[in-house]
Amino acid sequence: MDVVATLVAPCSPDELFAWVSDLERYPEWLEIVTKVVPSDEGAWAVDLRGRLGPLARSKRLRMVRGDATGPYAARFERAELDGRDHSPWVLTAQVAPDAEGSHLRMGLHYGGGLFGPVLERVLRDEIERSRLRLLGLVTASAEPA
Repeated sequence: MDVVATLVAPCSPDELFAWVSDLERYPEWLEIVTKVVPSDEGAWAVDLRGRLGPLARSKRLRMVRGDATGPYAARFERAELDGRDHSPWVLTAQVAPDAEGSHLRMGLHYGGGLFGPVLERVLRDEIERSRLRLLGLVTASAEPA
């Protein structure tokens, strides 16, 4: 499953990239990311929580920074150390200058089949809500004090 979202923000690429290139800031704007803690050298423990009606599901992923190309590109990949085979999770973020400030393109690839269309629906709904939260945070941080 691949989910892609875009956002145009009235700020510099540096300001927008600061929000999407730092996993520890994700809980501030992406509700499904409830907690991010640096775990070991170059890795983070990322707690995800999704809700669909009365059902909720939590998952902890070990994420590392992957190879990304370009000055405003970030890539995070699942990299568990328990020796078991896990479904891949890959998060990418690319920021570029735009006539209105900056353009963000984010992608999430989930290689598992456990939730299929249900997970995709939850993610798409969350993307819509998070887009407004991120825009609010970026706009507030870009305003002069």
